[in-house]
Amino acid sequence: MHDVPAGQVKDLDFDLILFQHRKNYEVDQYDILSDTQRRRPKIYLEHDPPQEHPTNTRHWVNDPSMLLVHVTDFNRLMWDNRRTPATVIDHGVIVREDVAYTGEYPKGIVVVNNMRKRGRRLGLDVFEKIREQIPLDLVGMGATELGGLGEVPHDELPAFEAKYRFFFNPIRYTSLGLSVCEAMMTGLPVVGLATTEMVTTVKNGKTGYVETDVDKLIERMRYLIDHPEHAKELGQNAREYANRRFNIKRFMSDWQRIVSGFVENAR
Repeated sequence: MHDVPAGQVKDLDFDLILFQHRKNYEVDQYDILSDTQRRRPKIYLEHDPPQEHPTNTRHWVNDPSMLLVHVTDFNRLMWDNRRTPATVIDHGVIVREDVAYTGEYPKGIVVVNNMRKRGRRLGLDVFEKIREQIPLDLVGMGATELGGLGEVPHDELPAFEAKYRFFFNPIRYTSLGLSVCEAMMTGLPVVGLATTEMVTTVKNGKTGYVETDVDKLIERMRYLIDHPEHAKELGQNAREYANRRFNIKRFMSDWQRIVSGFVENAR
């Protein structure tokens, strides 16, 4: 990747435009790109599920000549993609191979940024209810506002998490978080809500536990705390699964295939 001042972009020659934000698509392309450049093939990368109505929200891109790339099958399912062809490229993450799960802390780790500000969608109430009964440590931006530990540098996070018995994802409604993928690749069993793409990622009794009943989640957490060997087994399964599904080489290959094919077809 190369940073280029916005005023110099019109002088560049490139094969494709990749949008990652609504403003990029609706405003920035007209301010930054030339008429000729805007005729290049266009891909819009949508990171999130609909934030308004979960099933009836129309995506602002409505162009059969473009390609809409979602990061989960759930997101593609929930958006009204209208006339725009849509595909999915799963996440790809990297965790150092020398990071190993130990699970020595008999408690859970939660990684959410600005949970207090983002409220119910990010599971603030779920987190607060569960931590009354289960020991949970919260890390991320704004974590100290809720009595958490604060931020942990991203490259240090896997080793930091590896000492916890399990990873807990309290989020009700969002895309599949990279923190979940990274925790699984680190070897942590994952506990979370059985919503969005989580239900395809975490298998009960295999790689962790997902439920829509918070009381059942509490029971699962207690069991993992009391049975470290079971937690270790789930974590090993989670790591094997994550290495298959979220492998960075698979991610790179998918993007290379999509970009190359799309550019070739647009010629």
